[in-house]
Amino acid sequence: MKKFMDDNFLLNNDVAIELYHKFGKRMPIYDFHSHLSPQEISSNKQYKNITELWLSGDHYKWRAMRSNGIDERYITGNADDYEKFMAWAKTISVCIGNPLFHWTHLELQRYFGICDVLSEDTAEDIWNRCNKFLKGDDFRAKRLIEKLKVDVICTTDDPADNLEHHKKIKEDRVFYTKVLPTFRPDRGLNIENDAFVTWLEELSQACQMKIETYADYLKALDNRIRYFHETGCRISDHSLEEVFYAEADISEVESIFLKRLREGMLNSGEIRKFKTYTLNYLGKKYNEYRWVMQLHVGAMRNNNTRMFKSVGKDAGFDSINDHCIAEPLSRILDALDKENQLPKTILYCLNPKDNYVLGTMIGNFQGGNVAGKIQFGSGWWYNDQKVGMINQMTALANLGLLGSFVGMLTDSRSVISFTRHEYFRRILCNLIGQWVEDGEVPYNLGRLESIVKNICYRNAKNYFDIEL
Repeated sequence: MKKFMDDNFLLNNDVAIELYHKFGKRMPIYDFHSHLSPQEISSNKQYKNITELWLSGDHYKWRAMRSNGIDERYITGNADDYEKFMAWAKTISVCIGNPLFHWTHLELQRYFGICDVLSEDTAEDIWNRCNKFLKGDDFRAKRLIEKLKVDVICTTDDPADNLEHHKKIKEDRVFYTKVLPTFRPDRGLNIENDAFVTWLEELSQACQMKIETYADYLKALDNRIRYFHETGCRISDHSLEEVFYAEADISEVESIFLKRLREGMLNSGEIRKFKTYTLNYLGKKYNEYRWVMQLHVGAMRNNNTRMFKSVGKDAGFDSINDHCIAEPLSRILDALDKENQLPKTILYCLNPKDNYVLGTMIGNFQGGNVAGKIQFGSGWWYNDQKVGMINQMTALANLGLLGSFVGMLTDSRSVISFTRHEYFRRILCNLIGQWVEDGEVPYNLGRLESIVKNICYRNAKNYFDIEL
């Protein structure tokens, strides 16, 4: 029987142990997709207690707590922070098999040196020990990030954001981690949303120009892309809950845009034409600026109307969608590729049924003397757990080139979530190690070292056009 989460946690063969401890463990972290708050980092926030650090924005934990029958008062409500922490301690005990169980204890071990198992019995002691650490300057936001040797963090930012906190972070010559914005124009593509016109006003203010036509709108997006680029952005990101492709010319899209401003309502065909044309336009701009385009496919968001009205979005009421994606996704990529304007692109699927769709899709559009130009992104959201990661990497290895994979990201709102890279690296090393042990891959330590280091860090460093 192995000891719980010891040094060889998730490493089940001798080669895996060697690969992780010699190579994977030692690589810096390149976190190219996160939801961390730039303001928390720029202010070098000091967290008042472990609840604020751990639970204040973590909808993964909130979702688990609701499943455990915890009242909403102890999740997003007005209970005090100690009561909320105790509610989480009550929940973690029944989280076995859930990645939250491992992430929680990795964070306790790596950041606080606490190897005790969190439960209702140990919660008070762990609460006190963590909070004692959090009073010190070494546990402010920037120091927590530096503890795990994080070279790059790319946040997720609306085009109308002024990026003031990114600028302040850049001015800190002592803090070595690069914190860069990511261009996330979802609110600008979701023309059907009630908030679209309000968002246009925000965009108009950010650009200091009136937006009265679709031509104005594209000019405003150009303005913000240029501004983001000047502030260090090299990545865009889109959430495609449904993948679609509907061709239209510029005059038709102009009419659709004006109809939305005048009448407020569009039919489904008009919505798809607007989104298709606009996404295609943006893809060309990303290629012009040599950005990477990320497409996150398959979330079904805000399913619980009552709770959405009560606690808002990103609160743990999203799930996996099951639309067919292959044909429209191919047409999106092909439309850009036909004009030789397809940027480097990372495709993520939330539904694991689409692993082989993406695993084969990326092979259709490789080229341009770029290794892995089109990437099958790491197990995302509900798939960033052991089985999900193994399935994603195995599909990629079966259908493409695992050795060109850009690896893991946190997709998190917590500054101590970087242990997820360790979790991934252990799983990666164990997968490769098992292939070696089974005689499917030769034991060539130099070659294995290169593969592990590349997937953990170097491939991402070479893929994104960011100077370190």
